Amino acid sequence: MRARRKNSREKILAAAADVARESGPGSLSLEAVASRAGVSKGGLLYNFPTKAKLMQGLVEGYLREFEQALETASTNDKDENPLAVYIRLSANDYEEKQPSASWIFSAIAEDPDFMTPIKTFKRQLFERLKGETPDLKSLLVCYLAIEGLRSMNLFDSDVLSKGERDLLVSSLLEIAG
Repeated sequence: MRARRKNSREKILAAAADVARESGPGSLSLEAVASRAGVSKGGLLYNFPTKAKLMQGLVEGYLREFEQALETASTNDKDENPLAVYIRLSANDYEEKQPSASWIFSAIAEDPDFMTPIKTFKRQLFERLKGETPDLKSLLVCYLAIEGLRSMNLFDSDVLSKGERDLLVSSLLEIAG
């Protein structure tokens, strides 16, 4: 059986992710992405008419990957409750260095709907966890603490040491039960 070939949209997103990791999303150029993907700039613009749409595609891809990782972790460890799975997965995700948030501001300026998939994902995730977590108070504390960590990481304003983050995560896992 032959392996499925990536379509140009997937190749472009993979190239954009590579370029963004190397130079940061704020420095992402359409020319560099097109070159890395092996497509013309016109081909890139056909799939993503603006840089903001390309960035939105990257974010949507990240959200899909996180959702898939959450599903896989939940399936593989049926003994751990969904909130604990979310905490553990988010803590692992946090350890990966995030680029500066400046690219988000430029993407929002170019396209105010940029945040829509993020808001939708977060709302759906929260509702899912709410349906799977018997204690709303524990869910609120854990969810908001993890989102706070994400925000500090994104805005490069983390004031916690590694030990303090580890203590926070272990405390959240205790709360999650």
